[in-house]
Amino acid sequence: MIDSNKHKSQTSEIGIIRNKAGINAPVVDYVAVEAPLQIEINDKSVSITMRTPGDDNALSLGFLFTEGLIVDYNAIAAVHQKDENTINIIPEDGFEISPKSMERNFYSTSSCGVCGKTSVDAITAKSKYMPVKKPIKLADKMLFTLHEKLLAVQSAFEMTGGLHACALFSREGRYVFHSEDVGRHNALDKLIGHSLMAGRLPLSEHILLLSGRASFELVQKAAMAGIPVIVAVGAPSSLAIDLAKENQQTLIGFLKKTGYNIYSGEALS
Repeated sequence: MIDSNKHKSQTSEIGIIRNKAGINAPVVDYVAVEAPLQIEINDKSVSITMRTPGDDNALSLGFLFTEGLIVDYNAIAAVHQKDENTINIIPEDGFEISPKSMERNFYSTSSCGVCGKTSVDAITAKSKYMPVKKPIKLADKMLFTLHEKLLAVQSAFEMTGGLHACALFSREGRYVFHSEDVGRHNALDKLIGHSLMAGRLPLSEHILLLSGRASFELVQKAAMAGIPVIVAVGAPSSLAIDLAKENQQTLIGFLKKTGYNIYSGEALS
């Protein structure tokens, strides 16, 4: 049974008209919540993103890390939730975001992880964790179980059908953690933000599963966290494939219970 109270901030209960077999009937349904989050540094706005509320601290820190604006959690003195839609991050004394770095920030919809970048060069941040030193060997039997394991814990998606998810697994296929959001890039920033706060970066011994397609910005964020293997239920984009090859990451798409496509890497047994 789904605990709707647990996901109150992520979902909204509404009345709709449902048509079934040509018959209209009023029913109660759940939809994913989408709301703005303003991320501030020292009370100065650096980004506004449309996200699903919850894990806002992790989302904000993950965003700053994957954008290359901070290098580790030690740079952060405090994270304050000023109101339900504003996070203010206080850096440690002596740590500043340079004006040049600030140009990398943007207004973002829930569907875009690179909207509003000020130049083509600003799209790609460089990761100190790439390329990976040792590839992870993957077994078909293990890969075929990953999506089912994610669905088993993706309860907010089960309620709404409207949230993206990403999950971390060990190299043996053991579930570690997952995040959900209306924005696929937000979900990954939340996941990486949690890992950053827990001191678990780089994630060089982990597999990342994406519930949808693998776009450039998701491969970019995974690279920043040192994730060597990305497995997507959907398709990758051409730029995502190019970046995965450049980073020497394994990129798998169209994962099903019986097969998948390999677009980058040869770390399969």
